Amino acid sequence: MAFLPIDRKHANNNDGHIIKISDAEKHTGTTFEWDTFVVASRLRGTESTFTDPDGLATYADGRLFVMTDGGQPDGLQDQLLVADSRSEAELPEFFRLLVCVSGDEVTGFTMTPDRRTLFVNPQHPGNGDPAATSFPVEGGMPDGITVPRDATLVITRKDGGVIGSLSFPDV
Repeated sequence: MAFLPIDRKHANNNDGHIIKISDAEKHTGTTFEWDTFVVASRLRGTESTFTDPDGLATYADGRLFVMTDGGQPDGLQDQLLVADSRSEAELPEFFRLLVCVSGDEVTGFTMTPDRRTLFVNPQHPGNGDPAATSFPVEGGMPDGITVPRDATLVITRKDGGVIGSLSFPDV
């Protein structure tokens, strides 16, 4: 197991970061190079703001999907974002695809092979507190249980396009 050294200029980053790792031999090598893709605290105050990246999914065309779990800044809830992993920008742009209810975590990401249908799970909405979220609806569920429940969301684009392709070329 290799441990990556902490870059001193990022040592005080409490928001998390995403690193790029390049295997020397296309996933069979014993060495790799790495670089910081984004330090989340540097995105504070921008439209790309997020913290606590907890899950990642990437595709050959450069789409990088980021799922968060933790206290989001600026009044945001946990969210699903997409960025171009090929970006060389000092601050890559992230696009928010989904913001879930209070106290949840975005997890369980997968897509169909044509990338036109996305499945994602908001987990433990409201952290089990019915007062923390509007789900389930007022008056409770037919079975009398009012604790918010995990769910699987199925997401497609209105135009039937590839999920997360707003700023990406169709490849």
